[in-house]
Amino acid sequence: MTSAILAIELSTPTGQLAVVRNGEVLFESAFTSNRSHNSMLYAPLAEALTAAGSNLGLIVVGTGPGSYTGVRIGIAAAHGIALSRKVPVIGWSSLTALSSLENYHVIGDARRGKFYTTHVSHGRTEGALVLHDDAGLRAWKETTADEPCFTSDAVMPLGLTGVESVQPSAVLLARLAGKFDGSELEKLAAVELEPIYITEAFITQPKKK
Repeated sequence: MTSAILAIELSTPTGQLAVVRNGEVLFESAFTSNRSHNSMLYAPLAEALTAAGSNLGLIVVGTGPGSYTGVRIGIAAAHGIALSRKVPVIGWSSLTALSSLENYHVIGDARRGKFYTTHVSHGRTEGALVLHDDAGLRAWKETTADEPCFTSDAVMPLGLTGVESVQPSAVLLARLAGKFDGSELEKLAAVELEPIYITEAFITQPKKK
């Protein structure tokens, strides 16, 4: 792919944007927002679009799991650009952009006393996220103790050792998207963009009076 790829990654408090063409980084920016990326996204996004120029050919958005609000903001921004520039937009798991290694594991906090794990192989997550309780996660970690493992959580799950804390990389996300062939891009572009949900939404019912 000779056209430029814009990557938007907002699944964690560290938002990232990148423009990559043929593996070369034309633009890269990162910013931190603990509440909403909305107010901090558009200035660097304008710079990214300037860097891409008329050569923008694809937009890829990190779909999490992570901040539901952040991912939704990224999706909305990507759709707006895609419509105005008439370029395709695809979503891809943010977990695939934690490392340039071909194979690694990921641990994350699924909330309400649960943790998730998955395996990333050659830029793809293998199967659905697997949920564990405390004991289950510790047992799982023992079986993978000698293999690379990452988390994007600010707090290390259960204080485990042998896990590296990193943030998803917009550059890696763009480079992964650049490896898709035309038929796969066409299929991905036809899929509605949605954040990756770890569990079903938890709704607190109002107490009866």
